[in-house]
Amino acid sequence: MEAYLDHAASTPARPEVVAAMLPWLAEHPGNPSGSHRPAREARRAIDDARDAVAALLDADPGDVVFTSGGTEADNLAVDGVLGVRGGVAVCGATEHPAVLDPVRLSGGVVLPTDAGGRIDLGALADALDAIADVRLVSVMTANNETGVVNPVSEVAALVAGHAPDAVVHTDAVQATAWLDLAGACRGAHLVSITGHKFGGPKGAGALVLRDGATVAPVLRGGGQERERRSGTQNVPAIVGLGVAATLVAADREVTAARIGTLRDRLEAGLLSAVPDARRTVPDGVPRTPGIAHVCFPGIESEALLFLLERDGISASAASSCASGAQEPSHVLAAMGVDRAAAVGSLRLSFGHATTDAEVDHALAVVPAAVARLREHAR
Repeated sequence: MEAYLDHAASTPARPEVVAAMLPWLAEHPGNPSGSHRPAREARRAIDDARDAVAALLDADPGDVVFTSGGTEADNLAVDGVLGVRGGVAVCGATEHPAVLDPVRLSGGVVLPTDAGGRIDLGALADALDAIADVRLVSVMTANNETGVVNPVSEVAALVAGHAPDAVVHTDAVQATAWLDLAGACRGAHLVSITGHKFGGPKGAGALVLRDGATVAPVLRGGGQERERRSGTQNVPAIVGLGVAATLVAADREVTAARIGTLRDRLEAGLLSAVPDARRTVPDGVPRTPGIAHVCFPGIESEALLFLLERDGISASAASSCASGAQEPSHVLAAMGVDRAAAVGSLRLSFGHATTDAEVDHALAVVPAAVARLREHAR
C-alpha cells in the first residue's frame, strides 16, 4: 500500500483546481497586461482569484499581491518592508528560512523561543525596547515542522505597544489548510500564503498587505500587481489558487476535525508501540491538526525514511544532511530538543485527502522499521 504522509511539504491539487486551470493552459492565450479581449478575460480571471484569496483574510482584493509561492511572499515581506522603511527586522528562531535568511542578511535580530517553539514574548518585548529602529517583526502563524501555532494577535498587540512604528508579518503558509486566517492572523499587517499547501498548484502564492502596509518591489519591470511585483502573472496557477482558497474556506472546519482525530490516533499508536518514542511538541502547546512530529532516540531519520519509502510511506524528517553529517533542524534546536532525539525525528503530515487506511499502514510499518534500525545499531 502507498501512504503519502508528507502533505506539509506539498499536498495534491484538488480535482476542481486542476479542472479550473486546464482551460487557461490550453485555450486562453491572453496576457493579462494587454488590452484586447483575451487579455481582458485573463485579467478578469485574476481578479476573481484575488477576490477569493482576499476573502480568506477578510481583506480588500487590492491588498493581495500574487507571487510565485510562499518563499517569494516571505522575501517580499522582509525585503520589501525594509526597502520602504529601513530599520531593523526581528523574527523568532523557528521561522522558515525564507524569513530567517533575509532577516539575518539584513542585519536583523533572531529571538529565542520557548520549549514549544513559540516566540518568547518577553524576549520580544525586551528587544523592542532595546532597539530603537525596529520596523518589522515576523512571526509565523504555524510552524512547518511541528505545526505549533504562534499567538500572532498577542505579538501584534505587543508590537503596537512597544514599537508603534513597526509592522507585523506572519508566514501563514502552514496555517491556511487548518485555521481561520482572519482570526489567527488578526493584527498582522502582512500575511504570506502558498497554494500547494492547501490543494492549490505549486508556483502560486500571495502576500496580503493590510492596514496600509506597503512594500518596495523586489522584482521590477512591467509594474504588475500595482507595481509591487513585476512579471507577467501566471494565470493558470493564480486561477487554481483562487479555486483552492474557495474550497478550503468551505470545508476547513470539517476537514480539520477529521484530520485531528487521525493525527491523534497515529501519535498515540506510535508512542504505545515504540519504546522511548516521544511526541516532540509538549502537552498543551497549540498546534495545527495536520502534523504528527515524533522523535525516536537511537536511530537516524534518513535511515528510517529509507525503510518507510520501501514499504510505501512517503514522509520527511526534521533534519537535513550538511557536508555528509546529519544535523538537527534549527526548529528542534531552538526548542531545546536534545541531539540524540532530534536526529531520530519524523514528521508525518496530513492533508484533506488523507485516509484511515494510510494511518493504519503507518502504524504497522513505522514501529517495525524503528525496531529493525535499533536492532541493527546494537
